[in-house]
Amino acid sequence: MIADVKKTAEQKMQKSLETLKADLGKVRTGRAHTGILDHVKVDYYGNPTPINQVANVTLIDARTIGVAPFEKKLTQAIEKAIRESDLGLNPASVGDMVRVPMPALTEERRRDLIKVVRGEAENARVAIRNVRREGNDQLKKLLKDKKVAEDEERRGQDDIQKLTDRYIAEVEKALSAKEAELLAV
Repeated sequence: MIADVKKTAEQKMQKSLETLKADLGKVRTGRAHTGILDHVKVDYYGNPTPINQVANVTLIDARTIGVAPFEKKLTQAIEKAIRESDLGLNPASVGDMVRVPMPALTEERRRDLIKVVRGEAENARVAIRNVRREGNDQLKKLLKDKKVAEDEERRGQDDIQKLTDRYIAEVEKALSAKEAELLAV
């Protein structure tokens, strides 16, 4: 029973860490990343459709994303959707392809992005601590229902605390790596 509680807690903490890494990947640096356009929706026959379902999104070089629509008439709609998104990008049509250059980051923008990244990391820490609390509550319930002994319950809580410490250290590692990436000129 205690093993099940620990396993569930570890799985939830792992999910929190993966979510953080995915969110950090969306915070853009000066380099191009195709995931930046994942949330951009294009008007496709009256339906808002994700850009990767109506076009091939690739990296042209380290600072430029190329968007090749499956249908030629979508070029203008894709360009408009990217420009109107809140990403601060300025796409340009070149023949049938839309080129999206990544603007260089200013020092002020870097500091703002670091604040965003730290907020994401704090959310991940809170999620991990909530998982710890849930696990400890389950262990206390098992003790109360006399399904485990006090020693086992205490050992289980210690193990969950070790898991929590390990995952929070992972969050810190991911945060410091992203901060270093943002500050690199």
